[in-house]
Amino acid sequence: MTAPRPEDDTGLQGPYEQGAYGADGAFAAAVEGLADPLNDPLPGQHTSPWFRSDTAQDDPGTGVSQDAAPVEGARPQAYGGPEQPQGAPNEWYDPEGYQRDWYGAQQAPAPVPAPAPDPGPRRVTVTPPVPDETLGLRTADTRRIVAEPPGRTGPPEGPAPAERSEPAEPFEPSRRSEPAAEPVTGGRAERRRAAKGRGRRPTPASGAAAAPAAPLSRMEARRAAKAAKDSPAVVASRVVGEVFISLGVLMLLFVTYQLWWTNVRAEQIAGRETDKIQEEWAKGAGKPGVFAPGQGFAIMHIPKLDVVVPIAEGINKEKVLDRGMLGHYGEGKLKTAMPEDKQGNFAVAGHRNTHGEPFRYVNTLTPGDPIVVETRDAYYTYEMTSVLPQTSPSNISVIEPVPVGSGFDKPGRYLTLTTCTPEFTSTYRLIVWGKMVDERPRSEGKPRALVG
Repeated sequence: MTAPRPEDDTGLQGPYEQGAYGADGAFAAAVEGLADPLNDPLPGQHTSPWFRSDTAQDDPGTGVSQDAAPVEGARPQAYGGPEQPQGAPNEWYDPEGYQRDWYGAQQAPAPVPAPAPDPGPRRVTVTPPVPDETLGLRTADTRRIVAEPPGRTGPPEGPAPAERSEPAEPFEPSRRSEPAAEPVTGGRAERRRAAKGRGRRPTPASGAAAAPAAPLSRMEARRAAKAAKDSPAVVASRVVGEVFISLGVLMLLFVTYQLWWTNVRAEQIAGRETDKIQEEWAKGAGKPGVFAPGQGFAIMHIPKLDVVVPIAEGINKEKVLDRGMLGHYGEGKLKTAMPEDKQGNFAVAGHRNTHGEPFRYVNTLTPGDPIVVETRDAYYTYEMTSVLPQTSPSNISVIEPVPVGSGFDKPGRYLTLTTCTPEFTSTYRLIVWGKMVDERPRSEGKPRALVG
């Protein structure tokens, strides 16, 4: 324990004598007056002697230097320092010195240069990294990007950027022949792929000039020429392919001709023949009788099918049927009656497909549908009675005076239509029969089947 401080009733003695720190309360005032950089007063109001400028000059009014030591014998302040001369309070305070004492020497701010005009897009030059096993760790050091304005070829102005010195790598003969690796500008995955592909054989860059090939010897040149020639098998396969292509084109043209062009031509010819027949009737020609093969003498109307087609003598394919007309069986064993005959079977043939195809939809006729045959003197109206879907081309009994299979059992005035079936073939024949129900002179006008 420490001894108690000696005291007496008469007052403090020795070092504890009252007044050692000045007047009463001077110590507390000195502590409060200590400099606090966070609570510094405004310039000109600081009273601490510790923030005195090194460059302060003498006060012209008093002659006392602001940097001078405290005046000896001056009345001490609350913190025990010299008394501030009267008449010039706080004039020793230097803001610049205060700032230098606490924050160090301050440099004048550098002038801000005016922004340079934008030179436009810049060219970026990428220096390939040095091949190394630690490429993943050194990519950031070995990659250098220098931005240059467009059109500039020289080195960039200004000081060169500082480069980190790297220790020299040991010489390896295997690395001398390796080309410089391509710059790696991607992430970690791309750098790994670049490191893996470093041991592969380099491929020539696109656009780079290839090294001139060594000249071939005579034997090598002969072998190269022989290898460049096509073998007989290749030549044969090429010829066969060209033949098939040509045949395919020809077949396509033939189908187009048969299915489209023949109909166009036949309709034109049939139309001209119909006009010719009507002109002859107007002149009084074309009397009933025997007609020459290929001569037109009548016109058939099928209102349900919207068919108007001329009828010529004979069933010749080129002179009659292929011209879009109907042919009358009127020769040899196939001779049949005429419409004006009082008894018999008037039989005609026509194409179902191609060449005008007048009987294309004859199979759609139903019993009772009218079929009108127009001649120079009269209109003969028949009604469809029955149909034979398929029969042999050699079955001529279907055109006899009393057709076999038609349902007729006695002589009369009948009509028989024959055509090929199935469509686009001539394997079988389709037969349609009809029976005359009306005979009307032309002078009495058209029959009801044509008027309605």
